Amino acid sequence: MMIGVLIATHGNLGSELIKAAEMIHGSMKLVAHVAVDQDKGVEEIKKEISAGIKKLDQGKGVLILTDLFGGTPSNLSLSFLKAGKVEVVTGVNLPMLLKLNEVQEGTTLEEFAHSLKEYGIKNISLASEILGKKFSG
Repeated sequence: MMIGVLIATHGNLGSELIKAAEMIHGSMKLVAHVAVDQDKGVEEIKKEISAGIKKLDQGKGVLILTDLFGGTPSNLSLSFLKAGKVEVVTGVNLPMLLKLNEVQEGTTLEEFAHSLKEYGIKNISLASEILGKKFSG
């Protein structure tokens, strides 16, 4: 049994992240996307998120990844928070998606959410720090 992952983002950012991750890592199981755009009403988006959660939940819960804390995808996703069933992590990035299959086995939804959050943060880098170079401007 695996944890489902629903990516809720402004526009098609989530589906493009999934495409990029699949290009690098291959097909992703139990991952879906909800696009939040100006043509949809709040209730329509909530129905899509609810349907996505139901579709992805195999008994271990669903993690919702959103692009921006405080944005509409995040705010609407927060209404589905339920301990042990639905968790939300904001700031989704490509490294987080590439890590999905590695951290899912044998972890709880809470452990999975914390692990992905830490991995996403860890993979934000300032290149000049890593390379030890200084740039003058």
